[in-house]
Amino acid sequence: MSLDGAVERRKETQTGTGTGAGNGSRNGVVSPAVPSYSTHRLRLNPNTDHKPDSYEDLQLEFSSLLFSSLERYLPPSLLNVSREAKVQYMREILLRYSPEGERTRVQKHREYRQKIISNYQPLHRELYTMHAANFFVPSFLKAVNENTEESFRSIMSEPSPGVFAFEMLLPHFCELLLSEVENFEKWVHETKFRIMRPNTMNKHGAVLDDFGLETMLDKLMEDFIRPLSRVFFTEVGGSTLDSHHGFVVEYGMDRDVDLGFHVDDSEVTLNVCLGKQFSGGELFFRGIRCDKHVNTETQSEEIFDYAHVPGRAILHRGRHRHGARATTSGHRINLLLWCRSSVFRELRKYQKDFSSWCGECQREKKDRQRQSVAATKLELLKREGEAAS
Repeated sequence: MSLDGAVERRKETQTGTGTGAGNGSRNGVVSPAVPSYSTHRLRLNPNTDHKPDSYEDLQLEFSSLLFSSLERYLPPSLLNVSREAKVQYMREILLRYSPEGERTRVQKHREYRQKIISNYQPLHRELYTMHAANFFVPSFLKAVNENTEESFRSIMSEPSPGVFAFEMLLPHFCELLLSEVENFEKWVHETKFRIMRPNTMNKHGAVLDDFGLETMLDKLMEDFIRPLSRVFFTEVGGSTLDSHHGFVVEYGMDRDVDLGFHVDDSEVTLNVCLGKQFSGGELFFRGIRCDKHVNTETQSEEIFDYAHVPGRAILHRGRHRHGARATTSGHRINLLLWCRSSVFRELRKYQKDFSSWCGECQREKKDRQRQSVAATKLELLKREGEAAS
């Protein structure tokens, strides 16, 4: 459906010529006008006290989590209207900012994913629904249930600013997920099905969302990663994470060996080592940067290396520059969840100052402040000198 067509249908509805809700009458009763983006603008900051509706039962061309997240930004007058009216209002905004080419790409990927799910037979079906007690270590579960900064910090270390490490996954869960991935790769090999790899840099690994784990990973992001991100990464949309890209990467002599210096296509990245036996493969971090400063020099205090331990997670901003050293022996497999905020990405288009999180922007801001103070002092000294003479 074209955007023009959608607009025309909305016009018909609002003038009473259509059959939907609008200003037309039914049995002599005048229905309220459907809210429009032209008359009701989104809030700049979310209403954190508002509990949004669930949209999981609706067939929508955008993620149901996206609608739930966007609802917190609705104008106060729209928070209590019907769910259908909110969907129509938010859909109008999303269609306005989502190019038709992108919607076509999403639809094709949805069809590709459905083809896999219809033919692949899962090995461990218990993985496809969130069973927190069977997935996570007790200390992690306890901290998330208490849901306070104090409880989170009690299980975490922060070995470098903005990089948090903590025990997360039970060994049995890691074993099951590794087995499921191997089973999927065996199916791919036997059927000669051409699959999409996780990203442009990794030639090995698999997208977990593509063979049925999307719903479970949605729950992982929404119920476990977003509470952490709301505390530690609020300045990059940590409280409004509404979509994800979940995948495994594989390193070894017959797999990818290392990974070059890069930033992730995420606001927040979860990286958990699943196993197996390996040596090498350390992550190296080199500072957080916005698009403008992504290739600037690394400061000495930004250098940090991290050694993987099976079951142990690290959480960091997607814009935290990093890479992976060579896995010199064995076979290393990691689970990654790139968590994204559509709201933050939209707001970022209108920002020029990212000093709340970009290391180089912070340094430039401090330099400007020092220069301003120095110029003010010089001007004062000059005036005192003139007064004395």
